[in-house]
Amino acid sequence: MTTTTGLDALYDPASVAVVGASDNPEKWGYWLAAGALTGRARRAVHLVNHRGGHLQGEPFRPALSTLDAAPEHVVVAVPPHQVRPVVQEGLDTGARCFTVITSGTTEEASLADLVTSRGARLLGPNCMGIVDTTSQLRLSWGDFPTGGLGLVSQSGNLALEIGRHLQRAGAGFSRFVSLGNQRDIDAADALESLIAHEPTRAIAAYVEDFRDGRRLADVLAAAHAAGKPVLLLTVGRSTASGRAAASHTGALVSPHATVAAVCRDAGALLLDSAGELVDTAIHLMSPTPSLIRPRPHPPRHETTPAPTPDQPSATPPPPHRIAVIGDSGGQGALAADSFAACGFDVPALSPATVDALGAQLPPGAGRANPVDLAGAGEQDLAAYARVAATLLHSGDADTVVLTGYFGDYATANPAQAERECEIAHALADAAGAAGRALVVHTMARDTPALAVLRERGVPVHERVEQAATALAGAVRLAATTPRLPQGRTAPPAAYEVEDGGYERVRELLASYGVAFPTAEFVTDADAAAEAAYRTGYPLVLKAMGLAHKTEAGGVALHIADEAALRTAFARMREATGAARYAVEAMATPPYARELIVGVRKDAAFGPVVMVGAGGVTAELHADTALALAPLTPARARALLLELRHAPLLTGWRGAPAVHLEAAAAAVCAVARAAADHPELTDLEVNPLLVHPGGAIALDAHAVVATSSATCGKSSPCGD
Repeated sequence: MTTTTGLDALYDPASVAVVGASDNPEKWGYWLAAGALTGRARRAVHLVNHRGGHLQGEPFRPALSTLDAAPEHVVVAVPPHQVRPVVQEGLDTGARCFTVITSGTTEEASLADLVTSRGARLLGPNCMGIVDTTSQLRLSWGDFPTGGLGLVSQSGNLALEIGRHLQRAGAGFSRFVSLGNQRDIDAADALESLIAHEPTRAIAAYVEDFRDGRRLADVLAAAHAAGKPVLLLTVGRSTASGRAAASHTGALVSPHATVAAVCRDAGALLLDSAGELVDTAIHLMSPTPSLIRPRPHPPRHETTPAPTPDQPSATPPPPHRIAVIGDSGGQGALAADSFAACGFDVPALSPATVDALGAQLPPGAGRANPVDLAGAGEQDLAAYARVAATLLHSGDADTVVLTGYFGDYATANPAQAERECEIAHALADAAGAAGRALVVHTMARDTPALAVLRERGVPVHERVEQAATALAGAVRLAATTPRLPQGRTAPPAAYEVEDGGYERVRELLASYGVAFPTAEFVTDADAAAEAAYRTGYPLVLKAMGLAHKTEAGGVALHIADEAALRTAFARMREATGAARYAVEAMATPPYARELIVGVRKDAAFGPVVMVGAGGVTAELHADTALALAPLTPARARALLLELRHAPLLTGWRGAPAVHLEAAAAAVCAVARAAADHPELTDLEVNPLLVHPGGAIALDAHAVVATSSATCGKSSPCGD
């Protein structure tokens, strides 16, 4: 069987056969056949239709078995009931790859088994085909401009939309793979094949079904390591809370949030729209994408240890600096606001730079940041290049943004076209000589000067907010350090957790080193009083068997004596009807903070760890950070420091910091327990009380894989 990275018969076959070819432009078979014929100079092309006919002088043959030689790649566009016989015939003739366009094919899994058992590969079924502009392979409907972006997509129309955006930006595709139902070749296969493809300068993907998410994450990290940026689109942002959750974790760990965490840790960039993807790709495919990079950290003191990849530096790198040039004061100011809103620094310029600009601009022109040309461009187009060069070489900015009218002069006065193109070249030369990035926002569209800028690799945008968002994505991606867990999760533990209630889960987590208060489990008030004698007051009484027992009146805190215990017990039994109760020591360490630590099993990515602000308001705060399990202590600590309320953990307004190492160890223990026990779909500690002296779990529960309406073997018990 061909390897994932050696899909030569898919991308550049020696011969192609289109079964279901047509001479009717209203049919898919026509576009597939016509597209295949564009590569006749490179490969043999066979058109198959049992009814006969011809297209562009190429006759239709009645069957694959009638061809003079076996085709390497067979494209299948026939009615569903004919797909399997066609594939069988292709295998018998020696075909190595099949692209099945047809949807509604029955027994897709057995079709894939048939193909792969013969050492061949299958793309689809229900796909839009494949295009490789570098090998003259066009086996799809639609226009695919040539360029440097490799696209893998489960949506054909989205691919066409991306193509339109690329074409308007003067860019295009190196390869396009429509995944369809992914019965054999999946997103990971297709993405992996783009890593070693030299003409592909950036990779884009739209994926709904991630299949083996861990493998896909590894491929994303491999692409990052190879210098191939990956931009990802997916769905699910609007359904994050669309299902009933048996735990806080279930509500807080959505599929979309999981994908976002995987992208962050794999070195990919998750985006929200096709337009945003293309805008960002334009920056990343420029000839000098390395110019869009974070500035280094300030020098460390010799005694300060260097941060590990899992552990963020105590001093984050300075923000990316932007210098704005506008030929309109309003556009320059709005551009500065747009970039500042995206997290960029728009700093004041140094006195030396201000003086240099003063010698180039008319009196009264703005020489701060943003710089206002104040008509200098109309007087002499070369002013654009001179001012840009000054800022690019000044050391005051990492990227220079030119906003406004440039590129549109020739529209009103065609006589200026040649001069405007000269200045466009000068702008690109200045950026290259300075080793810094230049970005252009313009009122124009598709003018000769803009064509020059695009050919020279200068990103050009029609709206300034697009420029800001795209540059922010490119900078964020450049600063990413992949930090996925190494290897697969551990084999299952020797025993299964049969009950998701607090008592059983507490035993499980304690075996992994998670600390809990002293507790005993009882069924009546007398037993509770005896347990309290051994536990000591003050204590907590909890009703077992409730998914969210705080709201149900199943928790009583700060019980000071036996009388209060018996009163609380009677009230709790009346309110909850619970059969079993926990009598637990009251933990009240000073300067403590509540965290939630949860693990949810994702169908594609496996166990996903979530840490966040905990307690009964966990969902209200929704302050969480996610990563794939298992975790190293350093990664767990870094995850805690990603939270918005992390300053409360590190010492807020003079309060002592909590014991972060103990908190991280507890997070690692919960993650490892979940990874070891595949029967648990959710595992949660809430709250985990962290304080200067350590970390202690005050409640825990789990959800066992098979659901049940009652609290028992497979129900979420506890809160």
